[in-house]
Amino acid sequence: MSTRRTTGRWRGVVAVALFAGAIGVFAKRPDVLLCAVVGVAFAVYPQVTSGPTVDVEVDRAVSDRAPTHDEPTEVTVTVRNAGESTLPDVRIVDGVPPMLPVSGGSARHATALRPGETTRFSYELTARHGTHSFGETTVIARDVSGMRERETTVSADAEIDCHAAVPVVPLRAQTGRRPGRIATDSGGSGIEFDRTRTYRAGDPLNRIDWRRYARTGTLTTVEFREERAASVVVCVDARPPAYRAREGEPHAVSHGVAAAREICAALSETHDRAGLAAFGRDFLWEAPGMGAEHDARLRRVLATHPTLSPRPPDGSGSRSGSRDRSGGPSSPLFGPLVPETLDPLAGTLESLSLPRESPTARPGIADGGESKATEQTAELRRRLDGETQVLLLSPLLDDDVVEAALTLEAGGNAVTVVSPDVTTAETVGGRLARTRRANRSHSLQRAGVPVVDWDTAESLGAALLRAAERRSR
Repeated sequence: MSTRRTTGRWRGVVAVALFAGAIGVFAKRPDVLLCAVVGVAFAVYPQVTSGPTVDVEVDRAVSDRAPTHDEPTEVTVTVRNAGESTLPDVRIVDGVPPMLPVSGGSARHATALRPGETTRFSYELTARHGTHSFGETTVIARDVSGMRERETTVSADAEIDCHAAVPVVPLRAQTGRRPGRIATDSGGSGIEFDRTRTYRAGDPLNRIDWRRYARTGTLTTVEFREERAASVVVCVDARPPAYRAREGEPHAVSHGVAAAREICAALSETHDRAGLAAFGRDFLWEAPGMGAEHDARLRRVLATHPTLSPRPPDGSGSRSGSRDRSGGPSSPLFGPLVPETLDPLAGTLESLSLPRESPTARPGIADGGESKATEQTAELRRRLDGETQVLLLSPLLDDDVVEAALTLEAGGNAVTVVSPDVTTAETVGGRLARTRRANRSHSLQRAGVPVVDWDTAESLGAALLRAAERRSR
């Protein structure tokens, strides 16, 4: 896409030049008259030219496309002038992924390019959990006078995939009928002894306790604890309250989407059925299933569905800081081309996780208010069968998500919450938000809903292993 516009750089110069020319004529000052002629020439030049023609090729090289969390990754952008005219003033802004901070260098570059000439610049990103796609590179070219400019966006597809294997998924005992790895309280075939019972006609011969029969003459059948596969729906909280972040860090929705992908991959490895849901702009639903095609569909939905967008809905949060995500200060010419990290927990009551409102008002699950919260939770309940459990990924920054978890649990679907912690203790508002989040976590646990507290400075796998160790004590 290409946009042509005038900058207004020489606005008013004609009037000044004519005034100077008049002074030069009446005062008989040739030097002043010459200055006026130069000024008029600069003002007239953009009117008799068509402006720069931009034909550039962009290539982006990433040093490590699959880094670990918090690892630096170098990005090198190469821009070539493929046109036949010289570009005297070229300004380039690379499409930095919204959730990755620029930790070194700048994603902006300014230069001049002759036909066929190439320029190259590099910057460094710090990897964060998730799959991060680069946006289009913006190229702005001005003519010699700086009065006319043309803005062009060029695609150079690349992404950074920062994922780690999850060693254990926090599943509860609710299972389906298919054989799997989760031990149940039901007796039958298996590998772990459960009990013995009186023999019934038709019992398999290999489960008869022949030793007892030889001793007592009584036929008994050995029961083992059955192991069955789980059916799990991974539900991401992508409502406006979940678009919260620490300064310079990805928001909780980004962490939730990354965790959902890792958990779905782990469920596929253990041959459990995985499905996907999300609360947010719209209700998202992918029924539990198995197989390579199903796994690929879940990955595609996680990467492309609008409800899981890294860009927050309008009005859901505030921007923070005076620097944009490309590594340089904001300017009228460029402006921030990608959203800045949200920091609604930065020190004042206006920055708390809950918006200031009347005592009787409560935030809803999406822009539609409480009715939409109830509607999306009810929709999920209608789609769940009695054998499916829910793994809810939420930062627990408001009460509606707690009610949703309790409603699903009361409806007969076992719920486990994995909660990325995006609060901070550095400000008064942050400490209050952290306390409220802890209270919500405790209320869920008192109601029998397990909560895994995930410090996003570490991997999801480490948090899940620690939670599993606590449960086994």
